[in-house]
Amino acid sequence: DVQLVESGGGSSQSGGSLRLSCEASGYTYDSYCMAWFRQAPGKEREGVASVDFDGSPYYADSVKGRFTISKDKAKHTLYLQMNNLQPEDTAMYYCARCRSNLIWSLAERDYNYWGQGTQVTVS
Repeated sequence: DVQLVESGGGSSQSGGSLRLSCEASGYTYDSYCMAWFRQAPGKEREGVASVDFDGSPYYADSVKGRFTISKDKAKHTLYLQMNNLQPEDTAMYYCARCRSNLIWSLAERDYNYWGQGTQVTVS
């Protein structure tokens, strides 16, 4: 079974940094794109950053220049380094694996496996 387990959330002051991790198992890791999404209270889930099977990153405009997505193939782990955090970054963050035959995407409909989420709070 495909499993995605996030960790690394927590609290930060404005301008601070956090790094999220997502350990994947149950499938051929290099064959699928992955992404980080977030959902703030009362808002829809939005794509934050995606990485294709080759490791090339793609970002939403709201986080470009502040967040970095990467993956460690040997550890089957996806990361999101978040710098210069702002209160509007407060949300539950989810990692996700895309459906097959996709290069990358920030659209929720293109992902069919999700982690349980990790909370990030910025004050």
